[in-house]
Amino acid sequence: MRMSLVTDCLGFMSLEEMADTAVSLGYENLEFACGNWSKAPHVDLDALIESSIQREKFVNVLKERGLSIEVLNCSGNQLAPNEEGREHQKVVEKTFKLAELLGIKTINMMSGLPGGGPGETTPNWVTTSWPPINLEILNWQWSEVAFPYWEKTVKEAKEHGIEKIALENHGSQLVYNAETLFKLRNHVGDMIGMNFDPSHLFWMGGDPIATLRKLGPAIYHVHAKDTRMEKGLVDAEGVLDTKTIDSFSNRSWNYVALGHGHDVSWWKEFFSVLSMVGYDGQVSLEMEDLTMDPLTALKKSTQVLKEALPKDFD
Repeated sequence: MRMSLVTDCLGFMSLEEMADTAVSLGYENLEFACGNWSKAPHVDLDALIESSIQREKFVNVLKERGLSIEVLNCSGNQLAPNEEGREHQKVVEKTFKLAELLGIKTINMMSGLPGGGPGETTPNWVTTSWPPINLEILNWQWSEVAFPYWEKTVKEAKEHGIEKIALENHGSQLVYNAETLFKLRNHVGDMIGMNFDPSHLFWMGGDPIATLRKLGPAIYHVHAKDTRMEKGLVDAEGVLDTKTIDSFSNRSWNYVALGHGHDVSWWKEFFSVLSMVGYDGQVSLEMEDLTMDPLTALKKSTQVLKEALPKDFD
């Protein structure tokens, strides 16, 4: 496994400063967001597509420091039935183009979430079978929107030399767990796998280690991110918390630095089982802890990652 960093947590740094920091902490690879849900702090997507000089400068910053890129990320909701969805799709298409120009074979995305039916303009995440109309909505979303979109997108990805699309198991997306991943994968083929992020499964009440065993070879990428269920709050209110993440003092759960939700022994087992199921790719630290400054959270998370990964860092 190769230790990677999602660079957004150092978005306040320049590309060069971020790369120097990553190297100083022991990272080997970088995962760059290209837009959509991310502000893409280190990627000017249009400039990199249009200019070979800009691409060479970008790549050289990494090569000079012994860093590499194995994956690009364009996570967003390209299935949203509105202007945002159309804009997100443009970023998806541009990310595919940049991947081809850089020789990147894996793209991290989200599945997308359509509206609840024809004519709607807002996404609709169905999480329960009742009332009965929910199943009608869900069937329409899959059959009329998701399956056709992903059949087309898989073909387009292949045309750009992309070999894998890793979908993050995120809430408010059609694919949010192993079952929904396989529903899509079984329909459109093994171009589709999972970018497995245990932090989301934590708040949804699942067991990430059990999920590793279920996913097996369908794991195409891994995000290392932790979640803490906040004692006294989650007990009283449950996990369906709609307060924004900057209201962390009052939320029933929060994204936290590695080790601040689940201790290092949990992460050791997680990575050990990940190895057992045959995964030997990137593990990208994604740091979204707002309870401390980003660099401190990154350093603390990195310590846990180095101790837990089945790899000798000496």
